[in-house]
Amino acid sequence: MRMRLMLLGGGSALGQSLIAKGAEEDIGFLAPRPPGASWDAASLTQLLDDTRPDAVVNLAFYYDWFQNSKVDESRLAAQKETVERLAELCQYHGIILLQPSSYRVFDGARVTAYGEADEPQPLGPLGQALLDMEQVVRALCPRHVILRTGWILDDSRDGVLGRFLRRLETGEPLELADDRRGNPCPVDDVARVILAILKQLDCAAPLWGTYHYGAQEATTVLALGQCMVAEARNLRTLPPAEIIPLAHAACADAAAEPQHGVLACKKILNTYGVKPRAWRAGLPALLDRYFRHGAS
Repeated sequence: MRMRLMLLGGGSALGQSLIAKGAEEDIGFLAPRPPGASWDAASLTQLLDDTRPDAVVNLAFYYDWFQNSKVDESRLAAQKETVERLAELCQYHGIILLQPSSYRVFDGARVTAYGEADEPQPLGPLGQALLDMEQVVRALCPRHVILRTGWILDDSRDGVLGRFLRRLETGEPLELADDRRGNPCPVDDVARVILAILKQLDCAAPLWGTYHYGAQEATTVLALGQCMVAEARNLRTLPPAEIIPLAHAACADAAAEPQHGVLACKKILNTYGVKPRAWRAGLPALLDRYFRHGAS
């Protein structure tokens, strides 16, 4: 890798996976910690003035964007300002910016998969914030890649998967939508995709723009939950699980969560050669890691 890579949010679950997978291919990242609780405009200005990397992967607010069940709107507004400053700095210094986003920029009203050319229409504050950040990056930093992903599953205790497994371990009834669809994406698979993009960019391929990635085989929340329960029982003795199918409209988060969040991945395959992998194949290793580390 000729490019010098900087990773904001290296301590996040996706950041750690990206660092580990990069090390397997002798790809290293500068992964500075923020001087305070999180990155802000001033600290980023100083950082990029001092380091001048060739590319930045922005996972600075990964947890809020992909794992948090509810994010305060004022915090999202501050994050948008930080991303805006980062985009300005990347343009000024000639740095490539890889900015993550998600299926949440769509309203989920259509049953067919969303492509990159489909018009975003977010439902809730998080989806709107992610779309605002996308627009800022496009406007201020032409040398960018925006990567929208499906449902990211990681091994953190307080992530989407961790919250589900804690309920399973305590024997709570599990109400799961049987008509909400999306693409589960194990965190290691997302890290693989980011590395594939970076390797192409390292070859000076000007493949800027917005791309979708979702693991192979879209599914429902109910089917995903049933699969996670079955895999978890292979690793741990767990109490009986009462799984209750629920309509999307009856879910507490129905107003903000797209009912249909399936992403079409043809563009990333044709441009970067990234083939979707089956999410089921990545689930056993992810659960094993959670029980060995995340649950401790």
